Amino acid sequence: MELKEKLISSFMAFEERIDVHAELHDVRTAALKNFENKGFPTKKEEAWKYTSLNAILKNDFTVFPKQENTVQYSDVKKYFLHEIDSYKVVFIDGVFSSHLSATTHEGIDVCLLSSALNKPKYKTIIDAYFNQITNKEESLTSLNTAFANEGAYINIPKSKVADRPIEIMYFSTGNEAALMVQPRNLVIVGENANVQIIERHQSLNENPVLTNSVTEIFAQKRAVVDFYKIQNDTLTANLIDNTYVSQQEESSVAVNTFSFGGNLTRNNLNFFHAGERIVSYLNGITIIGDKQHVDHYTLVQHATPNCESHQDYKGIFSDRSTGVFNGKIFVEREAQKTNAFQKSNNILLSDKATINAKPQLEIFADDVKCSHGCTIGQLDETAMFYMQQRGIPQKEAKALLMYAFSNAVIESIKIPELKQRITKIIATKLGVKMGFDL
Repeated sequence: MELKEKLISSFMAFEERIDVHAELHDVRTAALKNFENKGFPTKKEEAWKYTSLNAILKNDFTVFPKQENTVQYSDVKKYFLHEIDSYKVVFIDGVFSSHLSATTHEGIDVCLLSSALNKPKYKTIIDAYFNQITNKEESLTSLNTAFANEGAYINIPKSKVADRPIEIMYFSTGNEAALMVQPRNLVIVGENANVQIIERHQSLNENPVLTNSVTEIFAQKRAVVDFYKIQNDTLTANLIDNTYVSQQEESSVAVNTFSFGGNLTRNNLNFFHAGERIVSYLNGITIIGDKQHVDHYTLVQHATPNCESHQDYKGIFSDRSTGVFNGKIFVEREAQKTNAFQKSNNILLSDKATINAKPQLEIFADDVKCSHGCTIGQLDETAMFYMQQRGIPQKEAKALLMYAFSNAVIESIKIPELKQRITKIIATKLGVKMGFDL
């Protein structure tokens, strides 16, 4: 049975397993209908022109794990930001792990989406926020909505500051021959509130995994949100990440995406402005090799005056790896005084590596500052020669140049311990030890 047919036939059994109110049933049914009509995206669609799912969909994925899997903290400790305290929402094969998690309801809510979806006290919030900013026509988002039940629910009330970062961790054990999981996150950050969130999907062995994730982020007036996505999975892991961000007046939201591992990674990042003096940051570093594939698809919709958006994506591609950057800035007629900037800079370390870049601007206002740009090239041989002349070995010189190339995005990390962790990952990806000063 093909995966699409398996998912559709499993829907009724899925709904029978969970207790949901009638309104959510209608939302799920409509979403499944859209997925049934459209199916998985193909390269015939302009937005998926350079990314094919065909090889992945040939796997016989289990859509619901057959057994409960236990993982010890010692097995996964290295993936956590254990240098500092953090709240943790942890899932094993899509199922919440209470003994690995550290949630809270004291002052802020860091807990399970399933609780929010199914408990009457959360009904007003769910009605106001759940599935409100997603693209209802996008088939994979619809598929996630149809099966949405488990994931992180984060609600930072008005004027509250989360006293520690929040880690959302999804582990796949590999106990299934092939597994598909569909986590759903809902993040609400109230007026004048502040939060830092780290998200990671991690396989614990080499069995194929397909993750179809959806995250909705709502930033209210003057809220500050820093969201970090760490993508450093095994070569049999596949991630489709759909993130939707709604910003109100004077809010600041930064989404930083670090794509280092996995077989295929597709990041769909969508920002929507709903007030003046909003600032949005979309930053990314991609360092991949072998036959890995990373596709960044971004949209910033400027609908209100006096707002800013800044996109800065860096890519380093070796071997037969392929990268895609498709970034769109849309400025509506009412969005005067918009400042919107987008750049994608890429280095190809191999003649067989590929990057496809398509920066786009659609501007209907006449008083704006907007720019976009893309560069694709190789390492500066003059700089390499200069460094080697001063006693720096070729390998270290090459790593230093690539690190300097990525540094602007690295400097945007506001959690020192996370910045150190990302620096170490980059050093490993570049094939050097930390024995020299990065």
